Amino acid sequence: MEKFFSIFEEITPRMLSLNCFSALDDDWMIVTAGKIDDFNLMTASWGTFGILWDKPISVIFVRPTRYTFGFTERYPFYTLSFFNEEFKPILQFCGSHSGRDTNKIKETGLIPLLTPQGNITYEQASLVFECKKLYADDLKKDHFLISTLEQTIYPKKDYHRFYIGEIIHIYQKKL
Repeated sequence: MEKFFSIFEEITPRMLSLNCFSALDDDWMIVTAGKIDDFNLMTASWGTFGILWDKPISVIFVRPTRYTFGFTERYPFYTLSFFNEEFKPILQFCGSHSGRDTNKIKETGLIPLLTPQGNITYEQASLVFECKKLYADDLKKDHFLISTLEQTIYPKKDYHRFYIGEIIHIYQKKL
């Protein structure tokens, strides 16, 4: 933990200055689930943050075809790691290669770091959300109110599962 707290400090949700729209759509994030000897990561640009059930929450979306899906199913926590612009090539790599056949850690130079809760983020991250899963469900064809949206996004019918997670900790890199 000493190494973790030499790099990161904990902040509250109300202390965030994050613009969620640009952070997700332009900068992206890495979703990580698992334990140090059994984890995977993926780049994501879909998600949301807010308040639900009187808790600060995140919502992530993972297709069942993604290797990370099994990890998000098996483990009760996930982290969302955001990076400065200089790391964009790493996020591009992690979004275009599967952990099934690529060691993303070895290929990118990302350095896994355990949070005090025992979940995984990366030394290079600038902001980390640590989340405990509260709810999961699948997007369903019959629930789309605009059929062209479903047809455009899901031509293969590989609907995402979404996870609502309570944000239990937020860590930002120390200045």
